[in-house]
Amino acid sequence: MLINFGTRAHNHNFASDFIVRSLLDTDWYKLAMLQFIWLHFRDVKVRFSLINRTRSVKLARIVDETELRRQLDNVRSLRLKRSEAVWLQGNTFYGQHGIFRPEFVAWLAGDVVLPDYTLSEEDGQWRLDFEGPWALVTLWEIHALSIINELKTRAALAGMTETELDILYARAKVRLWDKIERLRPVADLSLSDFGTRRRHSFLWQEYVVETMAAELGPRFIGTSNTYLAMKHDLEAIGTNAHELPTTVAALARTGDALLEAQYEVLRLWQETYGGAMLVFLPDTFGSTQFLRNAPDWVADWTGMRVDSKDPVAAGEEYIAWLERHGRDPREKRVLFSDGLDVGDILRLHETFGGRIRDGYGWGTLLTSDFRGCHPRNGQGLDPLSLVCKVTAVEVDAVWKGAVKLSDNYEKATGPASEVARYRAVFGTEGVANVPVLV
Repeated sequence: MLINFGTRAHNHNFASDFIVRSLLDTDWYKLAMLQFIWLHFRDVKVRFSLINRTRSVKLARIVDETELRRQLDNVRSLRLKRSEAVWLQGNTFYGQHGIFRPEFVAWLAGDVVLPDYTLSEEDGQWRLDFEGPWALVTLWEIHALSIINELKTRAALAGMTETELDILYARAKVRLWDKIERLRPVADLSLSDFGTRRRHSFLWQEYVVETMAAELGPRFIGTSNTYLAMKHDLEAIGTNAHELPTTVAALARTGDALLEAQYEVLRLWQETYGGAMLVFLPDTFGSTQFLRNAPDWVADWTGMRVDSKDPVAAGEEYIAWLERHGRDPREKRVLFSDGLDVGDILRLHETFGGRIRDGYGWGTLLTSDFRGCHPRNGQGLDPLSLVCKVTAVEVDAVWKGAVKLSDNYEKATGPASEVARYRAVFGTEGVANVPVLV
């Protein structure tokens, strides 16, 4: 894909250049989870909220409110196109045909409109909330994150000359090429793009995905971005995320139900999907307690995704757990996905290759690594630790704070009293305090 990024940015031709071009411009697992939610929890109401964990960056002083509202309003105007609906229903995902049921696709292609948002400024940050039926609000997460991140990018580019922009993108392309060159000799590698939510821009993500596919061939197994997978005939990658156990746990009325919520989600998930879709994410309330308390049938799942724990420790913990349960780790998959860069991928592959089927979801530092690329050492292009999480769930007509504990104390979210209550139930074994980059 030949794009003159410098000229395009310099022209500032953004009047009709919407950041989100399709409802499918989202992570594929949002759609898999959406069908799951639509089938099992469609009457549950939730609130998602934007959280900037990089507090030193005051987004409300960078991202213009009028433009932010225009971009958000555009998302509310989007509808699933007929060609997109046909692709969703007719395509094969993870080797399975018909993952998306006709009645679900018909609903999604109908009059689905994302709920309205509330936007205000609070201590230099944008307070952005989405509230309503879970099956609608969930779609906002990735769209909101990609909008905020690209508006931050556009603000940083606006003051640069055409020459500076040309140098910026030349350096970023060289950096991407250098990463590819380090990966090229590793023939048995398996990695995919997970970078939609914090991408530098839509066009840059598309460039990165096309370049990775062309240069790494079958080692680049696909992208989490559904729209790019459809457009470029790539595999759409993804399974499930923290919002499922976070929300189901918030619905629990007793301590025992709270502890069991993380497994109830898996029970319902395997009723809905199967095969390669059976990859669990254990760190919502702590990976160590999850594995210790998990029913034996969880060991029959295809694999585990590692997110907030030290990846070597998490991989070793999973292998040991599989062996205790009499399963051969070489037949299972571990997917690493938290803040990876090329050095991490190579180190982890050297550690786990041949012992377990290792894979890598490469996110922020694939699609938004412009660190040090500014020709005059300007600011504003470093990636943020920006998330959009379930923060409240309606239970018996009352809003109840939702909690994610994580394997990293720094990533915990929720009201302090609820976080303390959850930790009393789940414990803190294996939880560490680690600085958050992304």
